[in-house]
Amino acid sequence: MILLDSSEFMRNGDYIPTRMEAQHDAANLLCGAKINQNPENTVGVLTMSSPGTGGANLLVSPTDDMGKLLSALHQIPITGEADVASSVQVAHLALKHRRNKNGGQRVIVFVGSPVLTEDRVLTRAGRMLKKNNVAVDVILMGETEDNENKMKLLVDAANSGDNSHLVTIPTGVLPSDILVGSPIVHGGNAPPASAAGGDGAAAPGESGGGGYDFGVDPNMDPELAMALRVSMEEERARQERASAAARESAAEESKEGGGETMESVPVQVVGTVADDEEDMLLQQALAMSMNESAATGSDGAKEDSTATAGGGLADEEMEMQRALQMSMGAGVEGTEGSSSSGGQFRDPQFVNQLLGSVPGVDPNDPVIRNAMGEQKEDNDAEMKDSDDSKKEG
Repeated sequence: MILLDSSEFMRNGDYIPTRMEAQHDAANLLCGAKINQNPENTVGVLTMSSPGTGGANLLVSPTDDMGKLLSALHQIPITGEADVASSVQVAHLALKHRRNKNGGQRVIVFVGSPVLTEDRVLTRAGRMLKKNNVAVDVILMGETEDNENKMKLLVDAANSGDNSHLVTIPTGVLPSDILVGSPIVHGGNAPPASAAGGDGAAAPGESGGGGYDFGVDPNMDPELAMALRVSMEEERARQERASAAARESAAEESKEGGGETMESVPVQVVGTVADDEEDMLLQQALAMSMNESAATGSDGAKEDSTATAGGGLADEEMEMQRALQMSMGAGVEGTEGSSSSGGQFRDPQFVNQLLGSVPGVDPNDPVIRNAMGEQKEDNDAEMKDSDDSKKEG
């Protein structure tokens, strides 16, 4: 319910253009905002003074028909004095008998004239609202020094879980500019307007300017606001579809890529392991071949040495006879000029050195020594014969 002050004090021009016109503009804003917040919201309007009786006058019971609300706001006359306490009780009764009982209950009070109600009456009215789960918001327009403390009593008595607010409109500022950023319009989702002048007041010249989707007031241009809202919904749906398609394609690519990776990685690993194994096998084969060649060389040397040293008596005798024949041939064919070279083979030391240089021949072998002894005797005999023949000649 919206409670409007229609007393004579609303003729003052401290608000542009007058208090009554500024209140009317703020009431239009509140009606449109509350109706647009939820399709089930309903708004009612009453005045706190009426011609003749001077009490509250219900203009429109809670409804969602914006046409009725705007028509009622344009037919408010300025008369009498405002009675806040009785108007709050009437508003509570109107909320109690509203058609749609769903949702919360709230009373918004515009105060633009001095409040003459006693403090205890205001406190009792606030407690009654709190008991019936009715929140109250108070908007002070003028006479703020006298009314602020009293209306604060009403707000504090009705406050439950910070659901009630007090907003003071500074002189010279449009109330709608302050309310558009206040929790009164946004249902507690926005911080209350504040200023140095008092609790919940806004600084002079400060404009709320925000609070509307896309920066457009749906009350001023509902068609543009609706078009922008529909465009935003379509864009959001398009983005959601695009993101869903992107997620699906990414999931499919990840599955395919995961399969390929799982298939290719083992192949690469196996190939790497196979290459390592081939390298190891090559190294082992080289090492084995080197060991075999070394072993073959050592075995051959062993076999040669064994064959030469063990049973190669015939070879030794052949070597020995060859050496003896060479020595004998050198002695027979040699001339006197070469007697010195032929005499080398007759020298036992030279023959021993020569035999020692032959591989596999042991000069100290008994067979060789016997052969050397026989050769020496033959040489001595030959030398003796040659000496005798020389003497005879």
